[in-house]
Amino acid sequence: MLPSYQTTEDTLIAATPATHGGDSVSINAVPMDDGNDRAKRALDVALSLPIILFLAPLLMLITIITAIEGGAPIYAHRRLTHHGREFNCYKFRTMRRNANQVIAEYLASNPVAQAEWQATFKLRNDPRVTRWGYFLRRSSLDELPQLCNVLNGDMSLVGPRPITRDELGLYGEHAALYLSVRAGITGPWQVSGRSKLDYQQRIDLDVNYARFRTMKGDIAILFKTLKVVATGSGAY
Repeated sequence: MLPSYQTTEDTLIAATPATHGGDSVSINAVPMDDGNDRAKRALDVALSLPIILFLAPLLMLITIITAIEGGAPIYAHRRLTHHGREFNCYKFRTMRRNANQVIAEYLASNPVAQAEWQATFKLRNDPRVTRWGYFLRRSSLDELPQLCNVLNGDMSLVGPRPITRDELGLYGEHAALYLSVRAGITGPWQVSGRSKLDYQQRIDLDVNYARFRTMKGDIAILFKTLKVVATGSGAY
């Protein structure tokens, strides 16, 4: 019997019993430093708006090519941000329209892939992803629509990876610390190996970021991100 799965555009999470209702998770998040948060928010707006305007022709081109492949070019998946609030996290679509069927059949017949998924929540050779989608992912262009999430205040340029509600339980006693900050387009995971890391390493990086975050550290991560994106290091 196949396990029950819940499919999102960039990940596949084994379904777990729902323990929370509505659009927020009932966890008392660690309070944010007001001064640091205001400065961080100001930096987010000051950088994301001109980036969107500068990249507008590229965004339009990617939208057209993705639409030609079939289906909606923008994919919205439900993720958590600070205070446990859920929001629609935007990405350019990278998967086939029959992704549910493809992944279920693939994992059922491929124990090696099943083990890889259990360890990392990702697949190096993901049968759901189109060739154009692989290019978008390797270049990180698929995440450009998240700049709109930054302007909306749902995300930050730098922060922990946005996770699903089901994933929050994997953070254990550190769940409240994770929810004390906005999820980020980039962060320590992206500049420390990305998909080469296992899930526990990703959790450790998220928790350490939330605990020791500084504006200086955010700026350093932004510069490191430029290098990682340019080389495609750790992406698949």
